[in-house]
Amino acid sequence: MQESIKLNYVEFASLDLGLSKVFFESAFGWRFTDYGSEYSAFSNAGLDGGIFASERVLKTETGAPLLVLYASNISEAQRRVENAGGTITKPLFDFPGGCRFHFVEPGGNELAVWSESVK
Repeated sequence: MQESIKLNYVEFASLDLGLSKVFFESAFGWRFTDYGSEYSAFSNAGLDGGIFASERVLKTETGAPLLVLYASNISEAQRRVENAGGTITKPLFDFPGGCRFHFVEPGGNELAVWSESVK
């Protein structure tokens, strides 16, 4: 039987690493460990990873993967995103199995939050 290989770590870019860190700490409670001025590892996010300084970021319109976060309370998650400075780019919509919204965080990345709960 072939070994199952799974996602273990994710890295993505930010136009402003400091703003991204503040946003994710405030909105979702992620914790950061800096490794120099252009990279910071995050934990407490469900999947550990890192954010690096870059002049390009994740946008689905350019074919980038979409990082999708899970929240048991989608309304609370949206409130936290907006209060932390995120911009909703696709308002809450239903899909088979749940609902989700897309947002751009202050460092320029597009992400989404989903829940199986109804709007």
